[in-house]
Amino acid sequence: MLLLQHSSTAKSDCEICVLFFNYLQALNLILLTSTELGELRSLLKKSLVDSCGKDLFQSLYASWRHSPMATISLCLLAQAYSHASCVIQSLGEEDINVKFLVQLDKLIRLLETPVFAYLRLQLLEPGKHTWLLKTLYGLLMLLPQQSAAFKILRTRLKTVPFSENIKRTSSANPYSQILQVTEDGNRNQVTDSAINFPSLLLQFENMQQQHRNHLKGQLQSRKSASAATLSQEIQRYEEAHSSSLSEISRLPSGAPPKGIS
Repeated sequence: MLLLQHSSTAKSDCEICVLFFNYLQALNLILLTSTELGELRSLLKKSLVDSCGKDLFQSLYASWRHSPMATISLCLLAQAYSHASCVIQSLGEEDINVKFLVQLDKLIRLLETPVFAYLRLQLLEPGKHTWLLKTLYGLLMLLPQQSAAFKILRTRLKTVPFSENIKRTSSANPYSQILQVTEDGNRNQVTDSAINFPSLLLQFENMQQQHRNHLKGQLQSRKSASAATLSQEIQRYEEAHSSSLSEISRLPSGAPPKGIS
């Protein structure tokens, strides 16, 4: 954020947005892959049951929400699968662009790395991790079918041992998971560190709407600038054409224009 503020004095809004987006994607990739941040990822995995993990998740979310794919990645690390599914469902046509698909391709490949081994093992219990399945299938639906990432994720999902209890829980409240008892049975810990996911989703949607409005404003400015340039060129042409006609009209009858013998 300091980088963004520092750059605002010398760069246009468009350049700042591109710089910040690239900076955020780089930070997200570091968070997902860096060996040195293993302890940080471990803390994020406890976001739903630990106050320190919750604080870290919410702190990162404030910046990560600028990017849909960074937000989804953060939710996968925090095991906030229901929220990840809601984020995916909230995406609009304008959000699913080339940059988004490139980042999604990278994430799908990262899901096959040791960092997300815990996530793949959770697929062995689909009834217990229904929202994880919905999230992964949601990502699958966003990918082009001929892409390598689509084939990788589809192959992974084919190994999931489906059961009947998935049907009973698939339409449940997406935020009910924060009220469930964890494997260690500590219900109070969950309650004390519960995250207000509906509020975070609203913040995410508002931020994405701001980005859409900004993009529309940029496109409108470019169209206006192009129209103004075209108008100026037409005006110059008309002035030059009018000047030539005026010069010809001032010549004596029968006399050729200057330079013509």
